[in-house]
Amino acid sequence: MEIRELVSYYLYEDTKRIEVTFKLSLDSEDEVRNDIINLEDAEEFGYNLIDDSNDFFQFDDEEEDDEDFGDFVDIDEDLLISFLNEYYIIYPDKLPKTEIL
Repeated sequence: MEIRELVSYYLYEDTKRIEVTFKLSLDSEDEVRNDIINLEDAEEFGYNLIDDSNDFFQFDDEEEDDEDFGDFVDIDEDLLISFLNEYYIIYPDKLPKTEIL
C-alpha cells in the first residue's frame, strides 16, 4: 500500500491542517481518498512540509507593493507523500475509505 498519486491538497493556515486527496497503488482509476491531517502530526514524524521562504510574490517596485497577495506558502509534495505513506503505515485505522469520482 503506497500513495500512487497526490490529486490535490489545501492548507488551512488558520487551523494548521492540510486536506489531501490521493490515490493508493491498490485504488482503481476512479477512486480517491480524502483526509484532513494536523500539521503537528507531520512535525512529530520529523517532516516540515511548509516552505514559506518562497519569494515569488515579493516585488521591488513600490507600485506593485500596494497589491496584497498575502503570504505565499509552498508545500513540498514529495515530502507530503513520504509523510502520508509513513503516517498510514503506523496508523492504518486512520486511512480513509475510497470515494468514487
